[in-house]
Amino acid sequence: MKFTKGEIEGLWILEPEIFGDNRGYFLESFRKDQFHIETGLRVDFVQDNESMSGKNILRGLHLQKPPYGQGKLVRVTRGAVLDIAVDVRKNSPTYGCYQMIELNATNKLQFFIPEGFAHGFMTLEDDTVFQYKCTNYYAPEHETGIRWNDPDLDIPWPDVSGITISAKDEKLPLFNEFISPY
Repeated sequence: MKFTKGEIEGLWILEPEIFGDNRGYFLESFRKDQFHIETGLRVDFVQDNESMSGKNILRGLHLQKPPYGQGKLVRVTRGAVLDIAVDVRKNSPTYGCYQMIELNATNKLQFFIPEGFAHGFMTLEDDTVFQYKCTNYYAPEHETGIRWNDPDLDIPWPDVSGITISAKDEKLPLFNEFISPY
C-alpha cells in the first residue's frame, strides 16, 4: 500500500496495491502494522460504518467532541464521492482550511482524517456505498459540525442545485459561529 501525506498535516491518502487477473482482483484494505509504520500514528479502529446513498446526497460536515473524538479511514466500494476534511484544530496554521478528494470504486483510494477535522461528502453516482473505520464509538450527545455551504469556508462543491441534505445538517452552525473543541 502506498501512503501519501495530505495537503494538511494529519491527513493521509492510502492507495492499495491491486492484484488482478481474469477472475477479478484482490487488495488489502487495511493493515494496522503498515499503517503505524508509514504514518507514525498509533490508531486503534473500534467501529466500522457503511452508508448507501443515491446521487447528489450531501452528508456533513460532522465531527464528535472529545472525549469521543473520532479519526476516520474512509473509502468507497461502489460509486463515487467528493470527500472533504476541514481543519478545526484552533492552534493549527491550517485552521479553517480543507482538503477535497474524489474517492471512488475505481481508484480505490482511502482518506485518513484524524480527530480535529470536520468531515463530509457528496455522492457523485447513484447507489454509492461509503465505508469508514472509526477510532472511537458513535456518541450522538457529542456530535457537532459546520454547515456544508459556509461562505467563509467557500468549499467548491460541484453543482448543488439538486442536492439532498438532512434537516439536521442544514441547521449546523456557520464556521464563524462554530466553537471548536480541538
